[in-house]
Amino acid sequence: MPGVILRQVWRDLGIFPGRFGMTWRIALLCALVAAVAMLYKVPEPAIGCYLIIYLMKPNAGVNIALGIGASILVTVVVAVVLVLVRWTIDVPALRLATMALAAFSLVFLGSVSRLGPLGSDMALVVTFALSLTADVPVAELATRGLLYAWQMVTMPMALMVVFNLVVGWTPARLLAATLQERLETASDALERGDVSGVRALLREGNGDPQQMALLTRLFHYVPATRGMWLSQAADSTYRLLLAIAALPRSLAPEWRSRLAADCRLAIAAIREKARGKAETSWTAPDAKQVSSDPAVSVAVRAVEALALPARSWAPVPKEPFFAQDALSNPDHQRFALKTAAAAMACYLIYTGIDWQGIHTAMITCFVAALGTTAETVHKLALRIVGCLIGAAMGIAAILFVIPNITSVGGLMVLVFAGILPAAWVSTGNERISYGGVQIGLAFLLTILQGFEPSLDMDSARDRIVGILLGNVMVYVVFTQIWPVGVIHGVKQQLADAFGALAQLARRGTGEISAATNDAAKAEAQLEAAMNSLALALFEPRHQRPGAMQIERLGEVIAEAKAVVPKLFVLGAPDWDVDGPSPDNEDTVAKMPGTAEERMVLASRFARLSRDIHDLSVPNEPPQGQKNTADHLRPDLSLCNTVPEHVDRIEDLLGGLGRDVG
Repeated sequence: MPGVILRQVWRDLGIFPGRFGMTWRIALLCALVAAVAMLYKVPEPAIGCYLIIYLMKPNAGVNIALGIGASILVTVVVAVVLVLVRWTIDVPALRLATMALAAFSLVFLGSVSRLGPLGSDMALVVTFALSLTADVPVAELATRGLLYAWQMVTMPMALMVVFNLVVGWTPARLLAATLQERLETASDALERGDVSGVRALLREGNGDPQQMALLTRLFHYVPATRGMWLSQAADSTYRLLLAIAALPRSLAPEWRSRLAADCRLAIAAIREKARGKAETSWTAPDAKQVSSDPAVSVAVRAVEALALPARSWAPVPKEPFFAQDALSNPDHQRFALKTAAAAMACYLIYTGIDWQGIHTAMITCFVAALGTTAETVHKLALRIVGCLIGAAMGIAAILFVIPNITSVGGLMVLVFAGILPAAWVSTGNERISYGGVQIGLAFLLTILQGFEPSLDMDSARDRIVGILLGNVMVYVVFTQIWPVGVIHGVKQQLADAFGALAQLARRGTGEISAATNDAAKAEAQLEAAMNSLALALFEPRHQRPGAMQIERLGEVIAEAKAVVPKLFVLGAPDWDVDGPSPDNEDTVAKMPGTAEERMVLASRFARLSRDIHDLSVPNEPPQGQKNTADHLRPDLSLCNTVPEHVDRIEDLLGGLGRDVG
């Protein structure tokens, strides 16, 4: 098992387009934040740099929105804390109760809403700020300290906004690059007959490109006509990928060559548009000359859409702010209660023994807590490893570098060099990204103390001890009190995916955009389920599902992934926005996927979405369990038709047994 994990980490550390550019941007911005903090006496510069590492994204539009939103949010939070301080500063018991209530309420709000981890961050700020007033009994000094805390957050956020306005990657540029990548992958798949690259892009869903299009529209990065074309192209290229994934292997070579050539022409057109040319020499393919295969028909029409000017922005699916089970699902309350309990226990420990230097224990509880035991333990492992690496880097800097620093410029070079490896890790995927955040935080906390570089080793020791204490507390609480297994999350993600497939099967005339969004949602949820299943090895042995159960669930996910493109093209004759061409009615009539057949499939997927929650997955000792990517990603071509795939899914789930209690 350790060898498998190390090989996966090594692959995750590999280079990919844009990783180096993102790395040096984060490191440079952190160096600027540290310099401004030293020059203008802004407290806790390490926390300001941590916010940059944690929040910075490749998309400049997202970063600008986050910077503005975080500044507004911290202003509201500080105002609330100022009121709470006036009520509780002279009554320790009331302050303790207020801290616990604030922690529970804000974590619960994040759990049941689209705020997500931001709710825990808000809880951290409020609770930690209230804890500091215990050492400052004078209300005026407490108020001044809270205003310093406001400055500590707004300064790096303001720099992040300005930095991204100057050297950030605009969402329009990123979206154009995404479209080119999709078309290049599609062309290669058509020419080589290998759709593995196409499936990898499908797993990402269509959420990020839609967000890029929305931000392009919001911030007016490009003229409206080009922005509308980019937003429509995001949907068209995703439909193209779905169609190619559903193409039969026996498709005639002339069709593959024609579609590949059209993809190459579309790439050239995107490049010309990026250079500011409104008109291109590309001629749209003749959509009337379609194949009898529905996948080819969808592919041709998707490429045709790229050659036409857009008249409107592509619709973006709207998700409710609050979860449907916000008040009915006890897991939300339990998660908030466990997080608050772990944080308050750490606070009582370091306050009781009068060791304020380990206050990072309480901070750890808020940032390390996640919904399932496996996710929490995985993040704890990243936090511990990252903490040790970052602390070692910081101690080495204290011993060999800081004694030779004589200016703010030297400090900037040190911060830039130290954050480079941390940012490289943090820009990776979710399996390792938080480890990079922790490397950077531990390094910065070690070298930046007060308003100048520090040579104090005691503070570095205390903060490391605090992080380890917080990790232990979270592990104990989340594994012993209402533990939530990884299978619980997998079942919810499968339920969402099956629900999206049911909606996809029901789509009718003119719902091409909605059908695309349904397919993208199903792909994203299935990939999330696969990633969650891969975390099962982080669960305690007595909670971990057995090898056979993991393998069977992996096969269910693989079968469901094979369904998505096939079900999408099955409904092509009905939801095509333009309807069948009069010259092509005979061809369309031969296409499979009648409305009755799809309604039956919709009913079956809806039933799977409901019944998956009753699935009982017993725990077994994972003797001889395999933990490789191949083990969790079986062959996706186990069946030929959509009904056969659904039969297979029902058989696999039935084999796991159902909870009749």
